Amino acid sequence: MIQHNRAPANSVSADPAKTYGVAFVGSGSAKLEAVLSNAQLAEMVDTSDEWIATRTGIRQRHIAGPTDSIRSLGAEAAAIAIAQAGLNPIDIDLILLATSTPDDLFGSACQIQHELGASHAVAFDITAACSGFVFALVTAAQFIRTGAYQNVVVVGADLLSRLTDWHDRRTCVLFGDGAGALVMQRCEGSADHLLSFDLHSDGSLNDCLNAAYERESVPLTGDITVQKGRFQPVTMNGREVYRFAVKRVPEVLEKALFYAGLSTHDIDWLILHQANQRILDAAAQRLNIPAERVVSNMAKHGNTDAASIPIALDEWVQSGKIKTGDTLALSGFGAGLSWGAAILTWGK
Repeated sequence: MIQHNRAPANSVSADPAKTYGVAFVGSGSAKLEAVLSNAQLAEMVDTSDEWIATRTGIRQRHIAGPTDSIRSLGAEAAAIAIAQAGLNPIDIDLILLATSTPDDLFGSACQIQHELGASHAVAFDITAACSGFVFALVTAAQFIRTGAYQNVVVVGADLLSRLTDWHDRRTCVLFGDGAGALVMQRCEGSADHLLSFDLHSDGSLNDCLNAAYERESVPLTGDITVQKGRFQPVTMNGREVYRFAVKRVPEVLEKALFYAGLSTHDIDWLILHQANQRILDAAAQRLNIPAERVVSNMAKHGNTDAASIPIALDEWVQSGKIKTGDTLALSGFGAGLSWGAAILTWGK
C-alpha cells in the first residue's frame, strides 16, 4: 500500500504566484567529548603547539567517538535548532545536509530525517566541502521563496578525521569533527532576512585541495574490466589555498554586500569558514571590519569543513552575542575550488 505524506506547503497555504521571504529562527550544534590537543599531535608527528597555533590559530580539535556518526551528530544539532525555533520535527518540510563525509555514499540526510522523526520532510545531501553550508543555505532559500516549503533545516556535518592522514603534519594539524544546524522559515508579507548571496566555483583549481578516488582496473570477464579503489586522505597545497582565500573571500563578501545595498559598516558579525586565523585576519583587514566583530572559534574546533560556520554561529547565538536583528555576513570557501557569501539578518 502506498502511503502519502501531507500535501506540500504550496498546495495548502502558499500562493504559487507569490514570492516569500526567509527568516532564520533557530540554531544548534552537537557536542563531542573527545579532544585532541596540539600537544598530543606533537607526540604523533614532528610539530609543536606553538608551531600550529602561530600558523593556524588552532589549539585543539574534537574527534568523533566510536559511536558517533554523521547521522547521530547531524540529528543532535538539528534537534537543538528545531527546539530553539519552537518547532517539532514533524513540522519540518525539508532537510539539507552539507557534508563531504557521509555515513553512506548514497546520502546521509535521509538517515538524519529518520533519526529526528521528521517523517514529513524530504531530505538530501549537498557536497561542496567547506563552502557546503553556505551553498545549502542558499539552496534552501529557493525552496522557501517559491512557497514550496515552510520550515527547512540546513545541517553542516563532517567527520574529517575519516579523511585525514594522521602522519601528514601539513594537514593533520588542521582538521576536526563536528556538526551544526540552522532552521530557516518562510515569512509572510514583505519581510526577507536573506538579504543577498553570491556563489562561485573554479574547477581548474581542484587539485589544490581534494580527497581523490584512487582507482584500479580489475578484470571482470573477457575484455571487460571494472574500477575498484578507495578515497584517499585529504591533500592540500596550503600556499595556493591561502592565496585563493585571502583574494576571493573579501571579493565575494563585497559583492554580496553590494547586492544587499549595505557596506561593511552594517555588518554586526563576520562569520567565515574556520580554516585558518590568518585568513580571517586578512579578510577582516581588507574589509576594514574590527577584530571584535569577527567570529572565531577555531582554537577549540579546528577546521570542521561544512560544519564550521553553523557551529560558530550557534556558539555566538547561545552565548547571547548574536541578537535578533543583527546583520551577519557568512562566507564559505574551500575544495572544488568553491566559495560563496550570504548576508542575512538573524531572527524573524
